[in-house]
Amino acid sequence: MKNKAALALATWFGCGYWPLGPGTAGSLGALAAAWALQRWLGYAMIWHLALAGLFLLPAVWAAAETARLKGVEDPGLVVIDEVLGQWIALAGAGTFSAAEAGAGLVLFRVFDIWKPWPVRAAERLPGGWGIVADDVAAGACAALALAAGRAIAANVVQS
Repeated sequence: MKNKAALALATWFGCGYWPLGPGTAGSLGALAAAWALQRWLGYAMIWHLALAGLFLLPAVWAAAETARLKGVEDPGLVVIDEVLGQWIALAGAGTFSAAEAGAGLVLFRVFDIWKPWPVRAAERLPGGWGIVADDVAAGACAALALAAGRAIAANVVQS
């Protein structure tokens, strides 16, 4: 039962089994969940940061457990890290519009794949922390870039 729960969470309920880009599938699964929750609860985008925080320890556990089960340091099917990173990226959006959600998705995936400092450094943490931390850092970079882009666009419009 514990193994099934870890696999379900680590793969974000099956997104990690997508054969063509499981990380992107996990990010899209995160967007779908965020959209549904945002529409249902109507909360501000910053609450996605709280949602990521709520899932942080379970994500680290699920990632570590799945890595142990699969015998691989960072299994590709683990996408809960992309889910958290995507939610953090969304915290930089002003609204859940298609444009901002799309920009958040692209920015997060760019930072996740490119892995600039501090993303690469976070990846070196041991076990489940290393699996999750680099995506958390990539999400933070994406959120900052998204918020900066919104601020610049607002200033251009006001000028």
